[in-house]
Formats: sequence, structure tokens, C-alpha cells
Amino acid sequence: MAKILVVDDEAHIRELIRLYLVDEGFEVIEKANGEDALAYAENQSVDLAIIDIMMPKLDGWDLCKELRELDEMPILMVTSKGEAQDKIKGFKLGTDDYLVKPFDPVELVLRVKALLKRYRIDASSLIKLGSIMLDRRTYQVIYKDGNQVTIPMKEFELLYKLGSYTNQLFTRDHLIEQIWGMDYEGDERTVDVHIKRLRERFAEFESDFKIVTIRGLGYRLEVYRD
Repeated sequence: MAKILVVDDEAHIRELIRLYLVDEGFEVIEKANGEDALAYAENQSVDLAIIDIMMPKLDGWDLCKELRELDEMPILMVTSKGEAQDKIKGFKLGTDDYLVKPFDPVELVLRVKALLKRYRIDASSLIKLGSIMLDRRTYQVIYKDGNQVTIPMKEFELLYKLGSYTNQLFTRDHLIEQIWGMDYEGDERTVDVHIKRLRERFAEFESDFKIVTIRGLGYRLEVYRD
């Protein structure tokens, strides 16, 4: 899933944006000022940034400029400064889109999706688990050194499902229905077998992520390092 950096010194604005984006399946990182946001972006991968203008330490203008020099990520400015000259300044500094407060959260989500599409970032096809990536378009595991490996499809789909919703508990029945289909007539132990294979296959990456058994309930995937 795509990782969205939301930068605004108003906590209720960040919370509003987070709720709508998380509901659409995005991962959201919140920062209250431009300085903290830039420090995060310099050390972690970010797919898109939503930034306010009037912020302490480092305002949105300077943050936009720094992010644009740092990476080619799409940038959406969300601000109360809606005058034409402010929009022009934002676009000159490198923002891709501009949304004036108060805004419709549904419109914000649509604009985020449009920007990701414009940058050809597939929000639902590529996810990161520590130092590896899963690409659902090719059903391949992509390692940090660029090496790409194909694993059995059911193993890939199971890992992709767990990795798309980190820290969320999935029951065996739910995983059977999602991965093998409602008409599957096999035993739910199939899930356990595939989990075992995944653990063995990615044993060397346990410091990055791990599939955890919740006894009597099911499984969840925990990521320890971005």
C-alpha cells in the first residue's frame, strides 16, 4: 500500500485526513511540523506528501522545495491560503495539486488517488516489508539488491494479504475465503502449512517482519523496520 506523509500543525486536521486515507487502505505517517516531516522523508520512503503551509520550524513553502529536491514524490498542499498568488507560488516550488481549507475529505482522497496514478504509483499493487517489496502485478518478491524472485502463487497471495494490513489479525477461515475461495473444500490446516513455508522462506528477514501466531485465533504480520 502507498505510504502518505501528512504534515499539519493542527491535530484535528491530521486526524481527519488520516481517518479517510486509512479507510481507503493507505498507510499514514503524521508529522506536526515541516522539520520533523523532512527528517522522516530523508530516512524513510514516502509515496506522497500532504502538507500545510503555515507551520512552525519549517513552513510548507520550504518543505515543498526540500521534498522536491529530495525525491520525485507527488505533493498535495492543503491550506487556508487560497489566493491565486499563493497557488502560483506553490506550483512554482513544485507542488502537484492544491486544496483549500475547509475541504471535502472525499475530494482529498480522490486527488490523492489521481496523483498516485499520475506518478504511476500503484497503491494496491506494491507493498514494502522491511527490505523487500511485493509486486502483485508480476507476483514477484523484489529484494534490496534488485534481485526479483517468483514464489508459489498461494504463498505470494497469503503474504501479500497479511502484508497489506500489518498488525491486523486474520482468522484461518477468513484467509481461506480470501486466498483459496469460498468453494475451497480442503482443510484450514492448509493455511498453517503455507505460513510455515513462508516463515522458512523468509527466515533471514525476521528483523524486518514476522508472521505472528495468535493462538486459537489466527495470524498477523508485524513489520519491525521500514
